[in-house]
Amino acid sequence: MRYIGGKWKAVILIHLIEKKRYNELRKELPMVTERTISLQLKELEDDGLIVRTVHTRKPPLKVEYELTEFGKTLIPLLTTIAQWGKETAENNKRIRIVQ
Repeated sequence: MRYIGGKWKAVILIHLIEKKRYNELRKELPMVTERTISLQLKELEDDGLIVRTVHTRKPPLKVEYELTEFGKTLIPLLTTIAQWGKETAENNKRIRIVQ
């Protein structure tokens, strides 16, 4: 749980199954503050689950995040958790689905 514990880490990792730019990730997670996203991304990078790539060839600066090989080992677990969450939310209309 050290790696995916917390409110947003698993959600961020699910969104990073495909490589994303920072702004793409922010748009997909409007309910999460920029500060929280930045802190969670830093922790995930420190834990070796994601890699941050900065492209400086031409302006504007482009920053991308993607899962490392270690991070990719979580994909089966993350997709199972996401599926469980969707099924649970469908069965209990009081739960809001975060995608």
